[in-house]
Amino acid sequence: MFGPGAYRPDPTEGITAIVDLPPPEIVPSSRTYTRQGCPRCGHQAYRDKQFQRTLHDLGNLELWCPRDLVVTYSQHYCTKCRKYFNADLSDLAPPGSQYTHRVIELAVRLVVEDGLPYRPASWHLWRDHRVFVPFATIQNWVEAGGKKGAGAHGHRLPGLGVGGFFGLRGRR
Repeated sequence: MFGPGAYRPDPTEGITAIVDLPPPEIVPSSRTYTRQGCPRCGHQAYRDKQFQRTLHDLGNLELWCPRDLVVTYSQHYCTKCRKYFNADLSDLAPPGSQYTHRVIELAVRLVVEDGLPYRPASWHLWRDHRVFVPFATIQNWVEAGGKKGAGAHGHRLPGLGVGGFFGLRGRR
C-alpha cells in the first residue's frame, strides 16, 4: 500500500501520443427535467429534447486514469416566448467549455500563484491530476483571467487576443 510521499511509478511514463493514454473513467450525470421555468418569463416549459455533453474533470488517481463527466441535459421550449433553452450547467462548467470549473481554477492557480510556465503546468495537471489540458488552452484561460469569453464589465472579448490593437477600439 502506498502512502503520502511514497513513490508510485507512473504507468504512462514515456507515452508521447495522446491516443496511447489510458481510457477515461466515465461518470454519468443527469440534468434532465420534465418541466423547468423559462429564464425570460418564468413560464413552466416542457422538455423538448435531451442532449449529452462530455466534460473533462480531475482524474481518478486510484485507477491512474482521467475522468470524464457525461452529462445528459434537457432542452425545453417556452410556448410564451417561443424560445428554446437548456437546463443550467453553469455550476459544472462555463458555456462551451470542455473542462469543469475545478480544472480551470487549478490550471490558472498553477500558473498565477505557483508561477509555473504553461507547458510544465500542462504536464503537472496530467502527472498529478490525470487531466490532459493543452498548454495553449491554459494560456488562454490565464490571459482571460480564468473566465471564458467575458471581459471587463461583462462585455465579450474580441476573438483574437486579449486587449490587442483591435480589442481597444478608439484607444491608442
